Amino acid sequence: MTEQTRTIDREPAGPTEPTGSPPRAGRAVRRLDRHVVGVAAITVSAIGVYTLLGLVRFYLYRATSLDLTLFDQTIRGFARLGAPTSPLRGVDLGEGVDFVQLGEHFSPILAVLAPFYWLHDGPETLIVAQAVLFALAIPPIWVFTRRVLGTAPAYFVAVAYALSWPVAQAANFDFHEVAFAPVLTALAIERFHAGRRLAAAVAICAFLLVKEDTGLMVAGFGCCLLVTRGRRLDGLGYLGLGILYTGLARGILIPAVGGDPGLYWAYDHLGRSVPEVLATAAGDPTRVLEMLVGPQVKIDTWAFLLWPALFTCLFSPLTLMALPQILERMLSDREIWWGVDFHHSAFTVAVLLCAGVDGASRLLRWVRRVWPDPRAGALAWAAGVCVVALTLVPRFPLDQLIRPEFYETHPDVVAAGQAVRMVPSGVAVEAVNHVGPHLSARTTVLLWNDRPPVAQWIVADTARGAYPWGSVDRQRERVEELKTMGYEVLFDREGYVVLYRSAPPPGAAAELAR
Repeated sequence: MTEQTRTIDREPAGPTEPTGSPPRAGRAVRRLDRHVVGVAAITVSAIGVYTLLGLVRFYLYRATSLDLTLFDQTIRGFARLGAPTSPLRGVDLGEGVDFVQLGEHFSPILAVLAPFYWLHDGPETLIVAQAVLFALAIPPIWVFTRRVLGTAPAYFVAVAYALSWPVAQAANFDFHEVAFAPVLTALAIERFHAGRRLAAAVAICAFLLVKEDTGLMVAGFGCCLLVTRGRRLDGLGYLGLGILYTGLARGILIPAVGGDPGLYWAYDHLGRSVPEVLATAAGDPTRVLEMLVGPQVKIDTWAFLLWPALFTCLFSPLTLMALPQILERMLSDREIWWGVDFHHSAFTVAVLLCAGVDGASRLLRWVRRVWPDPRAGALAWAAGVCVVALTLVPRFPLDQLIRPEFYETHPDVVAAGQAVRMVPSGVAVEAVNHVGPHLSARTTVLLWNDRPPVAQWIVADTARGAYPWGSVDRQRERVEELKTMGYEVLFDREGYVVLYRSAPPPGAAAELAR
């Protein structure tokens, strides 16, 4: 098989000495420069698209406190060289304003974003940073694909990633630590394939810091290498590292900062601990397999995950790296994890695309007797992947960017801005979910919900549905109740209501300090 179809389990050829006359070397340099410009153009374009999507949503009050304000508060804590606390999440969980966010999800890698807050202290920084991080996966994906399938397929695959629906969904939903996942997983795969094992190990270790359960994906990478010829020792190392880190993060690190490692345990239907879940899987595998494909939403998600790579990822052991995170979602009892909404699928998008590249190269090697030209097959596959990505754009959030109504400023947006300006800086304020991000840079934002108030300032919304309220009617009732508790209405327009109480509510101090 030619250089264009090298698979993940084959040692890449080392760099060769330049041959030929200086003019040929000069042409090679010009070709390299052209590719640098081409890949950079795709990357910068992707940054622009993701940034536009995120900032428009922010400025038109479509971003939310859960989770943009949550992360804004956390990273501001890092930036001020203090504890990464989230008062909003702490009060919401009943843990008080000093709740350290690492106790919910152990994501110390967020600290690398702190210096950018010294340039601009606000949630917009996170939106731009997320756009950059998602786009930075494009160069390693391009390099990996070029080495395996060739230059032209590499461009098609790079564009397919840039347009991919998991990235679009994540960019459309505030900010999350998942922004680090595509670039780090793509770097780890590409560097390991290039024979640069130290660089791959650094990327893997950084990936472990993204979230407490990313160790499961690292263990999956180890499983991939275990079934790869000549890589079993590396596989054992990564398998052990991933399992050890996840156990350490959940069992020691999260409790050490005051968190509950069982907060996101969603598998009581299978067992109350990992050993019990494994015992259930071993004792009743049919039940577990049925859970992976039922209800219908899970089948849809499987299809959306695998179809963008034309299912060739199923022929690559690299898919084992993505499998633990997908199983973690599908076997849970939380319906919100099963579907294609929000950011969950962005953890595996780069892995499955690289697995698709590797799987395509394997298929081309197997069918070369009937299709002797691997370059034509590689180009056809990559073009198909790009076409699939384009056809999925109208189904997912990037489609909004070509619709004029996405950019329209309605009277309610104007009223929301006026309500925000009514709140003075430096105070604690309970704000409705989609208003909180606009107050986060200059106030202590808490989530307005149906519980006894703890802040003197409240920004409510009585015209639109908002998490965690069950109905607009209840929101209106709550405003009336607040009036009877001594709150004065300072602003009321387009459903937005600003309330103020001159004295702290009874019990507020104890609730905030809990």
